[in-house]
Amino acid sequence: MASPEQALATQLRNIEAKTGRSLSTMRAEIAASGKLKHGEIRSWLMDKYGLGYGDANSLAHFARGTKGAAAEAISGSDPLAEIYPEKRKHLRLVHDAVVAAIRQWGDFEIAPKKGYVSLRRKKQFAMLGPKNAERAELGLNLKEDVASDRVVPQKPGGMCQYAIALHGADEVDEELLRVLRRAFDAAG
Repeated sequence: MASPEQALATQLRNIEAKTGRSLSTMRAEIAASGKLKHGEIRSWLMDKYGLGYGDANSLAHFARGTKGAAAEAISGSDPLAEIYPEKRKHLRLVHDAVVAAIRQWGDFEIAPKKGYVSLRRKKQFAMLGPKNAERAELGLNLKEDVASDRVVPQKPGGMCQYAIALHGADEVDEELLRVLRRAFDAAG
């Protein structure tokens, strides 16, 4: 499985291949475009190069050298440090326990976002990150019914159908792993 840094490096190489331009050339073109705000740059990249939202977003972060998962991965720093700052550092143990359990099942991708990580196979099967300073939340993409008091159905139309509050790594137990495994298997 690729690390977030390796995944980003691959994404940037793929962007170069799609556009036929080097990253340094695109960075110069972005600077010459007169676009300053991240969203403006992202939209401009989508229009100019026909990039999808995710590729344009990562390239905009790279070009601007801004904080965020893309820029941090390029610099080699830990993208999880921003997601789990000092006041939420204890929740990193929850994160590590969930990821360690999933690694036993097979390959998957961890894609850091601004405040959480997306866990994906062919498609996203879960989201994991701090809900607040006291607890993490594991969101699950699972179309089937889940009979559990801990696994809370979410409003239709959201990114996940279920969410589970986690206060500590000890709550990553058999019940949670059974449901998480169903989402993992359904994703690919």
